[in-house]
Amino acid sequence: MSTATKPKHIGRNISRIRELRGMKQEALAQAIGTNQQSISGIEGSEEVDAKKLLEIAKALGVTVEAIENFSEESVFNFFNNFYDNSANNGQGNGNTNHNACTFNPLDKVVELYERLVQAEKDKVEYLEKLMKLK
Repeated sequence: MSTATKPKHIGRNISRIRELRGMKQEALAQAIGTNQQSISGIEGSEEVDAKKLLEIAKALGVTVEAIENFSEESVFNFFNNFYDNSANNGQGNGNTNHNACTFNPLDKVVELYERLVQAEKDKVEYLEKLMKLK
């Protein structure tokens, strides 16, 4: 087994990032002012011209380094870590109630009801004033 690392396939990385962004080859082609066949050719290439790579990176909303260093494993790690941290806000043992309100919902219902009642009282008062003027 060889310890040499195989070179990055830039075209394949572009393809995967484009797919993850939900973008078709045609849309990427339009964004950089070329045609779909060119994008297909670029995605089949191991190497991509630096200027073209910069245009593609901008169109995909990523950096050139992100394309060059892209790996499926890093994407999965990112999303797994993101999910893990957002699920427990980075604290606790994961058994906490994540749907806890920071207010009492019944208080909010009562507050809304009181505002509605006050609005109705204001309407009645206004209508009574109109009746007295006639």
